Amino acid sequence: MNITFLGHSCFSIEINGIYILIDPFITGNALASHIDISTLKVDYILLTHAHQDHVLDVEVIAERTNAIIVSNYEIATYYGAKDLNVFALNHGGTFKSDNFSAKYVNAIHTSSFADGTYGGEPGGFVISSKNRNIYIAGDTAVTMDMKLIPLSVKLDAVILPIGDTFTMGVEDAILASNLVECNKVIACHFNTFPPIEIDVNEAKNQFASKEKELILLQIGENLSL
Repeated sequence: MNITFLGHSCFSIEINGIYILIDPFITGNALASHIDISTLKVDYILLTHAHQDHVLDVEVIAERTNAIIVSNYEIATYYGAKDLNVFALNHGGTFKSDNFSAKYVNAIHTSSFADGTYGGEPGGFVISSKNRNIYIAGDTAVTMDMKLIPLSVKLDAVILPIGDTFTMGVEDAILASNLVECNKVIACHFNTFPPIEIDVNEAKNQFASKEKELILLQIGENLSL
């Protein structure tokens, strides 16, 4: 499982030659101006919720790649009406393919498209391949529902927002890592714009003080699990 950070909350995950794109917000992110979306390999697009900073580039990428958009019923219906390929889930449901599965799990946040259309209830994904499991929390507060995840899978890493204001901050991300029983945390949703700017060195020190690893990938940087 190879994970590439594309800025904000967007990641590309490669599993056995299959490419999964998470929450594509690239062209609207000045920090990711060196990422060319026309060159991205994409087979599936997984969306945690409908806010513009998670779905801005969905249509352009899906039209070019014919990727399958996997998300909640309302988001899938929204894109299905645009003649894009979709697979609808709801909380507790799992999308299954030959190479991976993606279970849609709870998140505490809001969800609407830029045009005001309701985007359904937000969620996260537990992505599993043959020998690796990763939890992508999406935009969320810390929630006790996270305790359910390690009852069924042992996580190799977790992707958590740490920017505060609109999601959990560093302290709650540490609590979340305890709840999901995973000490390897890949950070997202921080420093993209002023309300979510943080002191990254202080964040790393806070995680280290709890004997946890906070991974702050540079945009375009890759991590293999």
